[in-house]
Amino acid sequence: MPLPLLEYKPSSQNTRVKGYEVPSDEQPRVFSTENLLSSTDLDNLIGSAYRQIFFHAFAADREKFLESQLRSGQITVRDFIRGLCLSNTFTNSFYNLNSNYRFAEHCVQKVLGRDVYSEAEKIAWSIVIATKGRAGFINDLLNSDEYLENFGDNIVPFQRRRVLPSGASELPFNIKSPRYDAYHRRKLGFPKASWQAAVRGYKPQDKQPKAGDPALYAGMAKSLGAIGNQPQSISPYNIDYMNLVPRR
Repeated sequence: MPLPLLEYKPSSQNTRVKGYEVPSDEQPRVFSTENLLSSTDLDNLIGSAYRQIFFHAFAADREKFLESQLRSGQITVRDFIRGLCLSNTFTNSFYNLNSNYRFAEHCVQKVLGRDVYSEAEKIAWSIVIATKGRAGFINDLLNSDEYLENFGDNIVPFQRRRVLPSGASELPFNIKSPRYDAYHRRKLGFPKASWQAAVRGYKPQDKQPKAGDPALYAGMAKSLGAIGNQPQSISPYNIDYMNLVPRR
């Protein structure tokens, strides 16, 4: 018997609070099947779905069968997102490389379009993954009231309310959340230093110093190898100041 979703306290800022926002480049573009005017618009919608879930989809990563079903109207955008989250590409590229906590955080960002409220929410969703499996977890996200109220069956999920009340903007989830978390990065032994040798510089012939240039003085002084006199340590108590002062 699967356990019910544990209760967690949502935060009171950003995605849960409606605010007055001036349209700008930070505002997300909404892709929906309700306002398609041509086949090119449907191609853009499918591309935005791949960018939202996969960040980028190569030709080998595209789900041709799901695309054909969406183009023919057999499935909705919500079903298409479900298929991408359960695809082999998403499984091998992310699910198999992270813990349940990290996977829950990533899916909340991708599917619900917001960051997790707290560690309690990550723990609650990770329990759903452990009890219902990955498919049950994805279905619960797509069937939640939050998803249906914001995206419904026809809108591609996007990062909501990137603009904060202070005027700053959050980083996109694709940049904010790397593929590997800190635990797996340490386990795999990276990041590693990419430079294996000293970096050599190059100066054009016309910019190289010539004879008599002051820039060559430091190298010439070092080549002499001269050793200066060592500083003498004289105590002030050994100096006879009275006899050294001239008489008048």
